[in-house]
Amino acid sequence: QVQLAESGGGLVQAGGSLRLSCAASGRTFFVYAMGWFRQAPGKEREFLTAISWNGGATFYADSVNGRCTISRDNAKNTVYLQMNSLKPEDTAVYYCAANLNYNRILWREYTYWGQGTQVTVSS
Repeated sequence: QVQLAESGGGLVQAGGSLRLSCAASGRTFFVYAMGWFRQAPGKEREFLTAISWNGGATFYADSVNGRCTISRDNAKNTVYLQMNSLKPEDTAVYYCAANLNYNRILWREYTYWGQGTQVTVSS
């Protein structure tokens, strides 16, 4: 079992950057593919990006491609989401999630979830 905890959210001006972290507990973190999602009020949870178990493969949703970078450090049991050129429409709660299968974009396909971290982008 894996427990996840996001951090790094906050208030940032449009055009700014944030780096979110997701710390995992459990000795089996390295076997999981990891994803980042977000959910704005009144909207469905949206897939953003995922990374394979060893960091060798990544893919991104069109909404963040070119503005975000996912990475992981298995020695630290942590996955990161670097977000640049933030826009007000990026305001949401951001979640990390773990899944044994890479290349999944549906939130229901992920097994473990963090509690989320709020990102607010002001105009």
